[in-house]
Amino acid sequence: MPWMVCVVFILAAIPAWGGEFSGYGGMVQNNGMHDTSYAWQLEYLNGVGENFAVSLSYLNEGHVPNHHRDGNAVTLWARTALLERRLTLAAGGGPYLYYDTTAPPAGGQSFVDHGVGGMLSLAVTWYSESRWLLGLRTNWVKSGTSVDTISTLLGIGYQLDSPPSFGVPATAISRPETGMDNEITLFLGESILNRFDSEHSTALSIEYRRDLLRHLEWSAGWLYEGERSLYRRNSLLSQFWLTDSFFADRLVIGFGAGPCVTVDHNEVPPKNGGGNALSAIVTMTGSYRLDPRWNLRASWSRLATGYNQDADVILGGVGYRF
Repeated sequence: MPWMVCVVFILAAIPAWGGEFSGYGGMVQNNGMHDTSYAWQLEYLNGVGENFAVSLSYLNEGHVPNHHRDGNAVTLWARTALLERRLTLAAGGGPYLYYDTTAPPAGGQSFVDHGVGGMLSLAVTWYSESRWLLGLRTNWVKSGTSVDTISTLLGIGYQLDSPPSFGVPATAISRPETGMDNEITLFLGESILNRFDSEHSTALSIEYRRDLLRHLEWSAGWLYEGERSLYRRNSLLSQFWLTDSFFADRLVIGFGAGPCVTVDHNEVPPKNGGGNALSAIVTMTGSYRLDPRWNLRASWSRLATGYNQDADVILGGVGYRF
């Protein structure tokens, strides 16, 4: 987790050369057993000069036998533009933080394997005149204790910044400064336990958010995950965020990471191993500003615990800026 927080700080200092958000879908294959499944990926990419880019992404590698794996990747890209900047060819690589839910033994519970592997990618992207883009890519994932995979994905995306001319931007794009530095948000949503039966429960949260730099924010909050058959959980959260704004500052996209401390748990963690109340949280968020003070916000978080109770938490809420 410390490397994720460091990445957020480093990327916050990179000048903006145009942001792109894309979604991909396709197939994944387990290199060892040659089993196949579906795969999908969400990615935010930002240019770093004319021939480089960096992206933050979420990759879901489907359900190959005995493995339900997904993860977050940070990728540094080298790319070249062709055909009057309409077509780009890119190659990239970087760390891949994965969460692999493995099949339980007879009569037992699922186990979540956390690890850091590597991901190499090749991508071809076509830019239209209307800021929409079409992409084709292949990802190779190499892990330490989990399976190795290859995925091929086709997707569409959108240039969130309006480039000076169509195609991939050739110069940095300036953005206005925001006027309000603080935000309080109330959330309601759902928590999904990362097991093969994917048990659901209600989730509630309150969050305080503070702008630190133009692309860097910090938040602190409380999260409640409701009663399930096994447990209930209350947690305190703290995250640093890499953010970017678009459409005259009305749309904001962010990626955050930080610690999560469980303060109330109706099943004692040592029963599941480890007994560590300190966990990690990684989040994607987006907000839409209705006016200078009020906004709608949605977030998708992954809680990575040391006691085999990982969860996806999906929240929506209303925020007030001041």
